[in-house]
Amino acid sequence: MATRLRPITEKIPKLLVEIAGEPFFSHQLRLLKKNGLTKIVLCVGYLGEMIVEQYGDGSKWGVSIEYAFDGPKLLGTGGALIAALPRLGDAFYVLYGDSYLPVDYRAVGDFFLRSGQLGLMTVYENHGRYDTSNVEFTAGDIRNYDKKIRTPAMRHIDYGLGVFRAAAFEGFPRDAVVDLATVQTQLCQRHQLAGYEMKQRFYEIGSHEGLNELDALLRNQRANG
Repeated sequence: MATRLRPITEKIPKLLVEIAGEPFFSHQLRLLKKNGLTKIVLCVGYLGEMIVEQYGDGSKWGVSIEYAFDGPKLLGTGGALIAALPRLGDAFYVLYGDSYLPVDYRAVGDFFLRSGQLGLMTVYENHGRYDTSNVEFTAGDIRNYDKKIRTPAMRHIDYGLGVFRAAAFEGFPRDAVVDLATVQTQLCQRHQLAGYEMKQRFYEIGSHEGLNELDALLRNQRANG
């Protein structure tokens, strides 16, 4: 519902919020295509029809876009993915709809495949700077991930890019509200969640502050060619 971005998002979904002169989703698509990610499944709910109307099947962008709508009720980040599983194949990246991550996506995917795990979480040594740290990451291993129960050892934060196999969602209900964080926490407890540390900060438009930071970054990049 993008409540933190109101009043901007009262009439448009978060993906269509203007950043550096164009909708945020345009910047995301450009970044994904640059990294070779051209098959995109968009999980949509609130005002999602407006995104379909503007971006269609993605052919104008040189990508393929499919849409998975939540339906009558919002299913949460995990529930939306579970509903979209028939479109996603055996292994897939998961990117939050408000994240802008200028990183090497292929390196993340290759690491995931080598790990043999059911899931991968990218993490960033945050020390509470950008949001509340929620990951214990030691010697390349995610020891604990919990968004509700925080510990002093949590110095990292979920970066916003994950990779999963479809089997990671087995045992969770269909057509029900599921938080992706619950899936990730359970994978961590079963030692099936690989960790990949990022060194550069993340950008997001989940808040007005984050929106303004990304707007300044992209305008500066455009000005400097």
